[in-house]
Amino acid sequence: MDSARISHFLNHLYILGISGVLLGAFGIQFLDSEYPCPLCILQRMGMMLAASGAVLNIVRGTQASHFGMAIVGALIGASISGRQVLLHIAPDDPGYGNPAFGMHLYTWAFVVFVVIILLCGLHLIFDKSFGSEAPKKLGMLSKATLGLFALIILANAIAVFCEAGFHWVLPDNPDSYRLFGG
Repeated sequence: MDSARISHFLNHLYILGISGVLLGAFGIQFLDSEYPCPLCILQRMGMMLAASGAVLNIVRGTQASHFGMAIVGALIGASISGRQVLLHIAPDDPGYGNPAFGMHLYTWAFVVFVVIILLCGLHLIFDKSFGSEAPKKLGMLSKATLGLFALIILANAIAVFCEAGFHWVLPDNPDSYRLFGG
């Protein structure tokens, strides 16, 4: 298998991995009735921005600038999640939301962002397919991966609108969906 095919496959895995993280956050939001705070929403947006580099690699061909976009998105997300970790690091602070697998979601987000930065850096070091041309036609795997990611972005936008309603600012500790009179 040549370097371009491996890179193409890894970009799909990258998007599917971030999609899994975002779907997990949705699961906690809806199954455990935990409303995401403004910082949580910004972290989700950072993950979407980080994944957009891989989206561009699939659609337009592998470029170093696409990995740069992913790294910038991950750095923004890491700074937001790191801030939230620091907000709740005080003794006797229970943190925001219930822990998942021993850590709060914002701590997991920080770990994910650091992993994204490391993987993008390794990809930049070892990938020999830079400058590869975009595929003339997207295959089924690409269409399914990009479609799933687009649905997750749309679902996040709808969920945030439901949580904020017609208010411009979300409360620090949301406890309802304002659109529905909460």
